[in-house]
Amino acid sequence: MPVYNFKNMAPVPSASDLVDIVLTRTQRRTPTVVHPGYKITRIRSFYMRKIKFTQQTISERLTAMLTDFPRLSDIHPFYSDLCNTLYDRDHYKLALGQINTAKTLVDAVARDMIRMVKYGDSLYRCKCLKRAALGRMCTILKRQKASLSYLEEVRKHMSRLPALDPNTRTLLMCGLPNVGKSSFMNKITRANVDVQPYAFTTKSLFVGHTDYKYLRWQVIDTPGILDHPLEQRNTIEMQAITALAHLTCSVLYFMDISEQCGYTIEQQCNLFRSIQPLFANKQLVVVINKIDQQPWETLDPDRRAMIEELVKESGPSTTMLTMSNVSEEGVSQVKNHACDKLLAARVDSRVSGNKVDSVMNRLQVVYPTARDGITREAFIPESVLKEREQKKKKTNVKSRIGYAPTIDDINEEGDETPPESDDEMMEGNGTSRKKTARELMWENGGPGVWAPDYREQYDLADPEWRFDAIPQILDGKNIADFVDPDIEEKLRLLEEEEEQLLAEYEAANMERMNDDDSLDEMEKVAVNEIRDRIKIARTYKERPGGRNRPVLPREIRGRTKDCHDESAKLNPDAIEKHMEKYGVDVSKMVERGRKREREDPRVRRRNEQRHADKDMEDASKDSDEEMKDGRGTSKGAIKRAKKEREESVKRERSLARSHSRPREPSQMGLKDNAMAMVAKKVEKEGQKRWHGGSGEGDQRKAVHLVKWMNTGKKRNGTHYCR
Repeated sequence: MPVYNFKNMAPVPSASDLVDIVLTRTQRRTPTVVHPGYKITRIRSFYMRKIKFTQQTISERLTAMLTDFPRLSDIHPFYSDLCNTLYDRDHYKLALGQINTAKTLVDAVARDMIRMVKYGDSLYRCKCLKRAALGRMCTILKRQKASLSYLEEVRKHMSRLPALDPNTRTLLMCGLPNVGKSSFMNKITRANVDVQPYAFTTKSLFVGHTDYKYLRWQVIDTPGILDHPLEQRNTIEMQAITALAHLTCSVLYFMDISEQCGYTIEQQCNLFRSIQPLFANKQLVVVINKIDQQPWETLDPDRRAMIEELVKESGPSTTMLTMSNVSEEGVSQVKNHACDKLLAARVDSRVSGNKVDSVMNRLQVVYPTARDGITREAFIPESVLKEREQKKKKTNVKSRIGYAPTIDDINEEGDETPPESDDEMMEGNGTSRKKTARELMWENGGPGVWAPDYREQYDLADPEWRFDAIPQILDGKNIADFVDPDIEEKLRLLEEEEEQLLAEYEAANMERMNDDDSLDEMEKVAVNEIRDRIKIARTYKERPGGRNRPVLPREIRGRTKDCHDESAKLNPDAIEKHMEKYGVDVSKMVERGRKREREDPRVRRRNEQRHADKDMEDASKDSDEEMKDGRGTSKGAIKRAKKEREESVKRERSLARSHSRPREPSQMGLKDNAMAMVAKKVEKEGQKRWHGGSGEGDQRKAVHLVKWMNTGKKRNGTHYCR
């Protein structure tokens, strides 16, 4: 587990956001109502509480920031130097120091203003002191704008730092750019480091993990290092230098002998000598990479001697290995060798330490001494010896059905062919045993075909009951009690009756066919044509989209037909010609149609309206006469009846064109209006769908009293508030 987890650091708000947070929290968490009529001690405590709460909120926020950010003097030297490389130690400490100073100033302002509020003699003076205190605190926070912004950027970058443990088992790779470090890391770990054919693709430290000998290993990929003085190295290179300087690890120095990285072997050797002091007290492995492009055996002897001399100069513990990331030749050997060297070094360091002596003093190894010169063999019970003899004789041979033949199946003659069956195996040994479920399974078709009969294992009072049919119970009754014993006989009779009906139907069809044979050719053609038309009409009627078309008005039905077809046009001649085929006289109908065509449509509508009005007047006169005949009827009742009559006539005229709502209960299949009202009520109750009404999920604002206008103490003192 990593020692430091910078991802848990809380975000640092900006100066303006911090002021808003503090003032909003003060407003929400402290009382907001005060009146001049209160006692002066109560007014003072009211404003003192606001000042003190604001100071506490600011102090808590700033203290949390100072606690989250690590102190460079208290953390591991690796992280300390890494922060110095990335963020500049002086700038980092200065920002944290300014935040600490701001916290101290806020505490001093709150302390001074509270002391002054204690001597306030009115609500107005206490309020002014409170405003001054909060204003000075907010001004102090606003002055920390640059420091807060810098710390937020540092926090964002630190949260993206790799979570590595400086004290665990670590493999660290270093070398010039493009020598194959990231490719090797992708091969041995689950990391996915970007690999590109240009320098400085890796710009920061990358951490991966691998397993070796049931232990978790940490693998670190460092950016490339160039051969120049330490003062001239940039931030990217200094990260690799920091890791080499402070981590106890096994170092893998990569060299590209194919020189495809852009650097010669001599330059790579010079870089090795320049950073060699950083390899002190570390297990060093020189990795010769890209042997798929340039094999080590065919390398120039001078260059090969240069590399071998470099390995000898670095010390006896340094080893050299060859590998290729493309062909994966030697990748696992390099990893295993580096891990073994580091494990051995860690064990040696612990053994040579002072802790081993304290542990060894508490250990004692006892070696027993012989009492006499008698040799005592191990004791084996007789039962075990008998069992061994039985196994040698193979008295109880296990069935081999379904198993592959093994060396145990070889018989005494040396033939590897197993016996033909289990019966031969058991008969040859002279013993009898019960077959296992596995043997029965292979004898009866194998897995998925045969299933064991578990009824043999039933524990019943009478063993003969085990294979009886289990009764089927439904609603507490046995279904077998309701089975008709004569059901098979009845089924046979029904089948015979069905066969007889089929025979009669076939005989009737034969007679019908004989009747058709008696017809002449013209009659047969007519019959076939009629049958075809009936079939076409039935098919057209039963087609899927036949019933989903609107009914066209009569006046435009003919327009959808072909205008070039003279017989299809709805003109008088075509109608008269068509109806003469059926012997219908349509002369009067044609004459009436021609007369309506010659009339003006407006005159025709006016005449229809006039006739309707005349009918309404006649109906009203008749009703008035009926009213006059009655006694005790007031003029108002007469007027209302007359108005209802007129409305009913208008309603009847409008409903005459409507086909969706019947006008009388009898048309709906009901007896009278009372029954129609009952049916309508039942229909409404049965409609459970939502018709646009408001439900419990709708947000609606009811009329309510505003809290700030109707709360508070109204009767204590005056209502005047400054």
